[in-house]
Amino acid sequence: MMNKATDNIQFHYLDQRFHFPKRNEVKSFLNELFRKEKKKLEGLSFIFCSDEYLLEINRNYLQHDYYTDIITFDLSAPGQGTTGEIYISIDRVRDNAQNLNETFSYELHRVIFHGALHLCGYKDKTQQEEILMRKMEDKYLKLYFGK
Repeated sequence: MMNKATDNIQFHYLDQRFHFPKRNEVKSFLNELFRKEKKKLEGLSFIFCSDEYLLEINRNYLQHDYYTDIITFDLSAPGQGTTGEIYISIDRVRDNAQNLNETFSYELHRVIFHGALHLCGYKDKTQQEEILMRKMEDKYLKLYFGK
């Protein structure tokens, strides 16, 4: 049975080694994040994939030839609510978690919230934008995890 409050967010697994355990909890929280940011969320798809899959997207769509943990596409129509696709490399999230001495779950949620924040209008191209993005990620991680 589908939950109307979370129907607008879908999770897709191209990396068959990964399955999101508490997805309805995260979907509800993401809807709350968009409400707090005063953005109407129409639809959001998360695609969990491998490094190689995301590298191809990075090359083909952004002309970047390097690995990344996330790519966010804003597919919103003018005058409509937010619609987007967020591709996340499970390989990168695992490596980043290990390198940052964080749990996989915590780092995964950071990346998920990062993508959502991009769709809310936050950028991370300049140092000042990156500082604000980290602050917002931390805010929502604290709200979600309660720490």
